[in-house]
Amino acid sequence: MNSSDTTSATSAEGDSDPSSSSSGALQDSNLPVPLGTVAVEPRKPGFFSWLFSRQRRNNASIRDDLADALSSNARGLHAFSAEEKQMLNNILRLQDIRVEDLMVPRADIEAVEINIALGELLKLFEESGHSRMPVYDESLDDPRGMVHIRDVVAHITKTAALSKAEIAARKRPVAANLDLKKVGLEKPLGSLKLIRKVLFVPPSMLAADLMARMQATRTQMALVIDEYGGTEGLVSLEDIVEVIVGDIEDEHDDEEAPMIIDKGDGVFVMDAKAELDDVAEAMGSGFDVGEHGEDADTVGGLIFAIIGRVPVRGEIIEALGHEFRVLDADPRRIKRVEVSPSKRRRMRKTIEAQVS
Repeated sequence: MNSSDTTSATSAEGDSDPSSSSSGALQDSNLPVPLGTVAVEPRKPGFFSWLFSRQRRNNASIRDDLADALSSNARGLHAFSAEEKQMLNNILRLQDIRVEDLMVPRADIEAVEINIALGELLKLFEESGHSRMPVYDESLDDPRGMVHIRDVVAHITKTAALSKAEIAARKRPVAANLDLKKVGLEKPLGSLKLIRKVLFVPPSMLAADLMARMQATRTQMALVIDEYGGTEGLVSLEDIVEVIVGDIEDEHDDEEAPMIIDKGDGVFVMDAKAELDDVAEAMGSGFDVGEHGEDADTVGGLIFAIIGRVPVRGEIIEALGHEFRVLDADPRRIKRVEVSPSKRRRMRKTIEAQVS
């Protein structure tokens, strides 16, 4: 009901013409505002109203408009915090990210053999902190699925549960009516029917497509299979979600050590997975990988590209004007490295300092 309708309702029944009051008493500022009339300030156009109006004018996609808006600080974006803007950018970026960009590489996969004993499986879950682990037969190239700690606990509880007859036969009550002695900790995993299916996906698959497939199949783990049928990596739904919201840490996650630690005097200790761009930024212009940068993305990959094999622990590789001391490694990969200027470079710097 508008203001003129309110006025006609308060006068004699239908006597006054609503249109005749347009220049009458309602314009008197001393009169109270009639019931049913609310003064509303003009609403400022918000970000999404701007976005959709722009789409109608330019016939452009919402994705392009949103990307332009985020990059140009468009009208209405003040309503979003910096974290929200970053998440929106990450959502747009998700369409260009492939599974191989975020998968856990084969060398870092923690998996269990199908014939592992139940007791050993429990110990591995406790040590790893994972809730799910892939299951393989002879090697990771023969995956059989995954096992979830929740299914293991459910199996133990169900197996240990006492029947009514067993409860009645016992002289003393048993806590929770469970007898853990009934659980065969020596039984192999493969005989317990606890293995769930996993998805098998190519490394080129888009992360957004994998997320949709995981949601549709209610599966949170996928193994990345290369063109020869071998296992190349592992990716979880959490890995994809972290692309959008950042790292998700729970109470079981240990605080990660820095990838690169500056020990002073040009000496750096670093994780072998440290990106070469980050290493160059930390060490300065004196660190130049040259043509090897085309063959490797990490410092571990750089060392492998230089010597053509996985070095042993304690081995020192002198290359690119630096010494690479392998602090930790196993037969499959390099884990931690100390990088320092070579003796020749240190000597040259000492001479230059004395001359200057």
